[in-house]
Amino acid sequence: MKDIAVHWCAAQLEVGEGPRWIDGRLVLVDIPSGTLYEADGDEPGPLRQLHRLEVPLGAVAPVAGAPGQWIVAAGRGIALLDRSGELDWLARPAKGGQAARRMNDGVCDPFGRFWAGCTAWDTTPGAGALFRVDTDGTVSQVLDGITTPNGPAFSPDGTLLYLADSDRSVVDRFPVDPVTGELGERLAFLTFAAGGPDGMTVDVEGNLWVALWGCGEVRQFTPDGALKTVVTVPAPQVTAPCLGGPEGRKLFITTARYGLGADAGGGCGDVFAADVCTPGLPAASFGPLTRGGRG
Repeated sequence: MKDIAVHWCAAQLEVGEGPRWIDGRLVLVDIPSGTLYEADGDEPGPLRQLHRLEVPLGAVAPVAGAPGQWIVAAGRGIALLDRSGELDWLARPAKGGQAARRMNDGVCDPFGRFWAGCTAWDTTPGAGALFRVDTDGTVSQVLDGITTPNGPAFSPDGTLLYLADSDRSVVDRFPVDPVTGELGERLAFLTFAAGGPDGMTVDVEGNLWVALWGCGEVRQFTPDGALKTVVTVPAPQVTAPCLGGPEGRKLFITTARYGLGADAGGGCGDVFAADVCTPGLPAASFGPLTRGGRG
């Protein structure tokens, strides 16, 4: 099946990313400017700035039981962001390595753990990594040798992790121990001849939705890897999908105008949307935080 996304919100984001459906609204980030935005999800409308950090902001997730607080992948680390905009750093794991690195995409699993990747500013091959934040605030590196980790996304029961390495044009899949968060054997789940897989989400049936940077598409794949739906976007640099809206059947899509110049057309950097058949799930929260340690 094929569908066409329509223009939903003018945003002109440099690199719009990390859209999440949270408490009846759309939340997303602009990575280079370090800005967190929200928008009403029931009808098109302008983005509202929630916070602007002094470092790039890769992704956020809400903190359970603490309205207005977030766990964030930002700059070279992972922190808690409070209502006032203050950051409480849990760890700065992207400071290590030979290449200068920054945090990138991230998401919570259904068990309250936060997972986030980092990448080198110059996309040095293999310089990226994936980190897991347990609910006591401990930060652990769980994977290395990646170039540009994106996604990540989890199956509805949290026992499968999907992780894109955009520069390798591959999406890997890992079994996840629901108790410990340990990863099992890595499987190359999807490979792409054109475009780089970027942000991803999973719907209630376990289908994986993948944004393809450079192709102007979001593709839906069944749990066994069969292509099910293609949603075309009138902007080439598609960054991430999110399923939300009042019934969960609105596919929100962020895009980027990075590298395209001031005259880029087609709504580059704006938000698009399409109505789809299979609903998504609200974004998982971090915690409850027990604050037992630091990574």
